[in-house]
Amino acid sequence: MKQKVVIRVTSNGKKNIRSKAMQIAVGVQGVESVAIEGEENSQIVVVGDNIDSINLTYLLRKKVGFAELASVSPIGGSKSEEPKQSDSGIQAMVWQTYQPGVQYYYAYDVPDNHHDSCIIM
Repeated sequence: MKQKVVIRVTSNGKKNIRSKAMQIAVGVQGVESVAIEGEENSQIVVVGDNIDSINLTYLLRKKVGFAELASVSPIGGSKSEEPKQSDSGIQAMVWQTYQPGVQYYYAYDVPDNHHDSCIIM
């Protein structure tokens, strides 16, 4: 699922913080594009497939400083993506999961061992 993630980053007037934030964002798995937008270029817009936005925000806070997750929104595409069947007509076989039955508890008869074997009494 493609998504658009917007993160606010405070740069305190330093340009190297913006470039460092972009390098961190590009290194996250699933990222396709990174752009700087917003007023005072304080927002990083990340577009990609199945991006872990919380991990990305955590990395930016750790390496750059202040970072706030502003929004996460899906991009285009249809809402429901159904798997297409192949032309050969082969369908996947679905196995039922194993349901364990009732546990059996075995009862044993213990012979009566209460003989008066005590000589002292």
